[in-house]
Amino acid sequence: MSSPHTLYRPGVASGRDAQALHRAATPEFSGWLEHTASAGGCSRPIRLSGTIAAVERDTGRVLVDQHTDELPDRALYKACGNRRESQCRDCAWVYQGDAYQVVRCGLTGGKGVPDSVGRHPVVFATFTAPSFGPVHHRHVPRHTCATRRRCDCRPAPCRARSAAGTCQHGEPAACFARHDADDPRLGRPLCLDCYDHAHQAVWNYFSGELWRRTKQAMERQLAALCRRRGIPHVQVVTDSGKVRRVPPVRVSHGKVAEMQRRAAVHFHVLLRLDGVDPDDLDALVPPPAGITVDDLEVAVRVAASRITVTTPAHPDRPHGWQVVWGEQVDVRRINSPGGELTDGKVAAYLAKYATKATEATGHISTRLTPATIDDYADPEGDHLARLIDACWHLGRLMGTDTASGATTADDRQDGLDTKPNAYAGLRRWAHMLGFGGHFLTKARRYSVTFGLLRDTRASYRRTEDDDTTDAITVGTLTYIGSGWLSDGDALLANTAASQRRESRRVGWEELAHAAWLIGAAA
Repeated sequence: MSSPHTLYRPGVASGRDAQALHRAATPEFSGWLEHTASAGGCSRPIRLSGTIAAVERDTGRVLVDQHTDELPDRALYKACGNRRESQCRDCAWVYQGDAYQVVRCGLTGGKGVPDSVGRHPVVFATFTAPSFGPVHHRHVPRHTCATRRRCDCRPAPCRARSAAGTCQHGEPAACFARHDADDPRLGRPLCLDCYDHAHQAVWNYFSGELWRRTKQAMERQLAALCRRRGIPHVQVVTDSGKVRRVPPVRVSHGKVAEMQRRAAVHFHVLLRLDGVDPDDLDALVPPPAGITVDDLEVAVRVAASRITVTTPAHPDRPHGWQVVWGEQVDVRRINSPGGELTDGKVAAYLAKYATKATEATGHISTRLTPATIDDYADPEGDHLARLIDACWHLGRLMGTDTASGATTADDRQDGLDTKPNAYAGLRRWAHMLGFGGHFLTKARRYSVTFGLLRDTRASYRRTEDDDTTDAITVGTLTYIGSGWLSDGDALLANTAASQRRESRRVGWEELAHAAWLIGAAA
């Protein structure tokens, strides 16, 4: 099937074009195009069947009752909602816009978040994974370019060594190449046999727990600082009615995971310092005057350097693995005088990575099963094949014969009598190279939620034509399939969606230009 994002090109004859012309020639084409507008642009829309009723809000009286058999294609189309750009560009575009709003509102306020959060101390921190073996990398010691997006500066040699030898497997221990930004060797180990693929898979898997403990350590550090400076704890009443004393500061975060080329996860995190209102625990108030952004920055660095997670015992590693942050922990301030980072740039940066997954590594697949694992895993293969194999091997059932993969009745009973395998999830997330967390997460009080943004958008669409309606839509629908009925339908729907997106983009630019003119005139 050809790409559904490819627009129609006149003069190119194909089965898809014939299907599109046949659909466009039907008298019902305008109605079909309007019917599919909500899912236009989606790569694999969901098709639903059932009844749709308009119900009067106050009385519950059914005003209109319609079955999907009366609609074009006898189905209701709904966009798949996939956040990954490699899977569905249009749905990822919508998700990226929502992600931008979630991050931006936590920095500047809006959509129910008070504008006062813009005056809270905020830092932007990047936590990286440690080294699991030398890899090819690109390093520019001094930038002279106007913008990093189009950087053409000359990089330094990859891994220059004055006494270049070989590793124990006979591979060169040095690399004198000056890699281009698109060099496929970037992120690949110098020696595949020296590289610790098992440790990296485990690090990806337990990185979420490492982050959880790191944030706890930040808050403990700040609470201890408040005690030393004589800032009293706050007495609050919990939902259960109990009276507790809590620290006067708390850290709210918005976090995005990014998969590096070497297939190790690292985190970009916005950390905002909030105070505590004893009368309303959900209120967003500034921290006490005695705690500043300098203290927040120190707390981040101290926590990153001290926190270590020791994973549970594994047959391949009885004492577990050590999961720690890498040495490169970068902490920057937002909107500082003369600084490059602004709230808009950071929000756009995080929103961009929220639609990515493993694309940077070159691996894209759905969840792996015993029937498909051999297509991707190979203990003697390339870097990604070995990493996937490590996930699958470490996540095996405890007591399994590693040579044959067979289990006995006693083995299975032993597995039931003991604790669950803490590494079993590695098989579930082998297609994500061990990382099983969400790519965009936030603290509950940081900002608005995706659900609120989706509900607001749905409410607007329902009342766009008539904002005085007293009816609500109730659907009783079942899933009947995914995807467009033909390549021609995909071409027409996606072309119309592309035109609508371009129209909205031009409209936004015109509004922004008009606002700039008003500001310049003032």
